Amino acid sequence: MKTKKRQQGLTFFGLLVVGILLALAGVVAAQVVPTYIEYLAVQKAVKQASTGTTVAEVRSIFDKAAQIDDIRTISGKDLEIGKEGDRVVVSFSYDREIHLTGPAYLVMRYEGRSR
Repeated sequence: MKTKKRQQGLTFFGLLVVGILLALAGVVAAQVVPTYIEYLAVQKAVKQASTGTTVAEVRSIFDKAAQIDDIRTISGKDLEIGKEGDRVVVSFSYDREIHLTGPAYLVMRYEGRSR
């Protein structure tokens, strides 16, 4: 007696659903990646700014680096500047919102400090 072999695989509907989910993930990733790249630029600028000795100098160094690296989310006036021993420590914290659809947003919270 011959038994029928059942086919296995992805149906067209299943393929369509997977394709739509991958496309949506790609759209969200395309919006998230630039914010992360900007965060890395902010960290680099904060590290440079921590070489300053006064608050005004730290903010000025950061603003110059931000202008070069096209940082628009945060400016020198948003930095928290303090001292730990004899070192200048620069901290930052900011949010980025990515509109998904309707009332839905993806909120990215970035924070860091110089070492």
